[in-house]
Amino acid sequence: MTTAYLYTFISVLVVSLISFVGIFTLSLREEILKKYIFLLISLAVGALLGDAFIHIIPEAIAESANTTLTSILVIGGILFFFIVEKFLHWHHHEDDTAQNHLHPMGKLILFSDGVHNFMDGIIIGASFLVSVPIGIATTLAVLLHEIPQEIGDFAVLIHSGYTKARALWLNFLSALAAVLGAIIFFALGNIAETSTSWFLPIAAGGFIYVAVADLIPELHKTKEIKYSLLQIVAVVVGVSVMVALTYLE
Repeated sequence: MTTAYLYTFISVLVVSLISFVGIFTLSLREEILKKYIFLLISLAVGALLGDAFIHIIPEAIAESANTTLTSILVIGGILFFFIVEKFLHWHHHEDDTAQNHLHPMGKLILFSDGVHNFMDGIIIGASFLVSVPIGIATTLAVLLHEIPQEIGDFAVLIHSGYTKARALWLNFLSALAAVLGAIIFFALGNIAETSTSWFLPIAAGGFIYVAVADLIPELHKTKEIKYSLLQIVAVVVGVSVMVALTYLE
């Protein structure tokens, strides 16, 4: 059990540090970053949709004894994030000065990513309880699918009005939810493991909502055919990475 604890917390810390992958964009000039940020947003769309439909929802269905309930929870997740964004918009309009004109989309991506990272912590902990090799394989899969997602999330935060430094640190704090997930899993044991059948579809609904309701409309602001084709390619790349990861699970 001690070995499982040790491996789990090392793994979730490494997963959390992956959020700093966005730091490579700090070396780019501001005008270049703004010019090509749509590619990272497109990549985020593909990664979020791919993660939801290829990884999270199938896993939730596999763990569920009632697929209808699982589907309802996915819809509930979409509605929940819709309500959350409504609240953030209301707050945004009531306090524009204090918010420094930050788009609510940034807060929403941090929240939804935090839920997903929380679930990653639980899943990694459960995997290491089964065996160390399975735990390592699960951690590797999580790491690989976090890289494009974290780059995309960082891009979304920049697009939402955050400074580079603030986006980097907020993304890291959101990633630390993986550590919290692992702590709660080991503290509650079977109760936390059973609750994944509820949290997973809700998190999937959140990812679908962010991709479809927030990010895709942003991509429609680009009218040029060349850039539109590049968007499609980036979305396909994001989805393809999620497909490729299924062979590592």
